[in-house]
Amino acid sequence: MVYVKEIYKGRFIPKNIIKYLGNPSNIIYRSSYELKFMNWCDQNESVVGWVSEEIAIPYRNPLDRKVHKYMVDFYAEIKQPDNKIKKYLIEVKPERFTKPPEKRRKTKKYLQEVAQYGVNEAKWKSARQFCKKQDLEFLIITEKDLRI
Repeated sequence: MVYVKEIYKGRFIPKNIIKYLGNPSNIIYRSSYELKFMNWCDQNESVVGWVSEEIAIPYRNPLDRKVHKYMVDFYAEIKQPDNKIKKYLIEVKPERFTKPPEKRRKTKKYLQEVAQYGVNEAKWKSARQFCKKQDLEFLIITEKDLRI
């Protein structure tokens, strides 16, 4: 039996470097989902431009009540069927992290999941407010959207 290690983190090298709006030598993916989305952005003709982790949005963390920076996974400019360019902020997450954890015995793991979900909700609320002011659309993409 051959063991194949899954790729979770690494450096992405775009084939269509002109579409990347940031520093193309410093593109880091932190999950296989992000890697798949980067490949889609790089290869899809409708994507006019994109960037990874370049936009910071302030949000108030519900745990410590302090303001932190939320580095959104992606910004993308995508040509629509009517040839207009639509701009998006995109978070790529496993679907299980987009919903509150199912209620169960209050173990340490369960409490961590509840806390992380609360932080994610605060980030996403701030992102939606930011997008509304900037004429952007905020999307959360999961493995279902990526067809994984």
